[in-house]
Amino acid sequence: MFGFVSTAGIQRKPTSGWLRSGFFAASVLSSFVGAVGQATVGQVMAEDPPVIAVPDAIATTEAEMKPYKEIITDSDATIEMLPIKGGKFMMGSPETEPNRNEDEGPQREVEISPFWMAKVEITWDAYDIWMSDLDIFRRQVDNREPSVRDKLADAFSVSQPTKPYTDMTFGMGKRGFPAVCMTQHSARTFCKWLSAKTGRYYRLPTEAEWEYACRAGTTTAYSFGDDPEMLDEYAWYSGNTEDGYAKVGRKKPNPWGLHDMHGNVAEWVLDQHTEDGYPEADGTLKDPLEAPKTLYPRVVRGGGWDKDPEQLRSAAREGSTEDWIAQDPQEPVSIWYLTDALHVGFRVVRPLNTPSEEEIKEKWDKNEPVQVDRPKPKEDH
Repeated sequence: MFGFVSTAGIQRKPTSGWLRSGFFAASVLSSFVGAVGQATVGQVMAEDPPVIAVPDAIATTEAEMKPYKEIITDSDATIEMLPIKGGKFMMGSPETEPNRNEDEGPQREVEISPFWMAKVEITWDAYDIWMSDLDIFRRQVDNREPSVRDKLADAFSVSQPTKPYTDMTFGMGKRGFPAVCMTQHSARTFCKWLSAKTGRYYRLPTEAEWEYACRAGTTTAYSFGDDPEMLDEYAWYSGNTEDGYAKVGRKKPNPWGLHDMHGNVAEWVLDQHTEDGYPEADGTLKDPLEAPKTLYPRVVRGGGWDKDPEQLRSAAREGSTEDWIAQDPQEPVSIWYLTDALHVGFRVVRPLNTPSEEEIKEKWDKNEPVQVDRPKPKEDH
């Protein structure tokens, strides 16, 4: 769809003449281009270029972790991050839970390492900076040269792709509202861009991390208890909205201060969806991840504004389907946008301990099939 270009494993869009004319010096690119998922640790996460300074963002132990507000340079957008202490929990739902689905079990004990999680879902305020190159354009208007870290981030920029099927907000609202209709590939790439932009390592949560954070120490169907009648206080869903999603953070948070974990928009996680349930586990699992091996189905969690109460439970899972691109009129279909997933968004996490390049390659960024170069549709030539 977008004339997608791959450079030594780092996938990026063709840049405008402005970028081709010199802002991406070959020496800068060669300093960090490597296999997919490795660049952001070896070079992008290095202290030379320096990490963007943010109050309270530095911690070496769990006890030192504090809430902080990530900034995105060349923009007014911020992302509030909350510390999530490590611990153990029972993942999945018990067989006695009403409206339970087979893919929610068997329950297994999981140990989660500490991490920060975005307080709310990623909004268009932040997502559109990456999607539409707004930071690049602001530098152009201000006649400012990009920093080295800007150049590293620009390599993951969408760089003004061909237009999507329609306005991807579908008229539901933009500023302060959750970004939606992106593929998991788009959400992953946003995380790489954000990591490069800030010098701190961000990614999508695993399914286990997401459920651990959603439950926030609870064992009930929802983080507020078992009574779905209380959903109106905590979530936007089919029972209290008909027109679409709502601005983030307007409902009560869960016990750990996270908003919209139930409803508003479902959230991408890293995992493949396993329709017949979780793999059998022998003992406690440490930071598990079911790395994707096929494009469909992949997991979104939390339910969305158009879902019923049972689909918003802490253990409820939803797998992506090809129906989510049913109305895409372009050939080939987009690797970035979903025309029929108006309920799907995401939030980001940042682990306390930044993984090594090898760990990222072998676990966190493991993802098949790799999204390949695609020609533009005929009408774009």
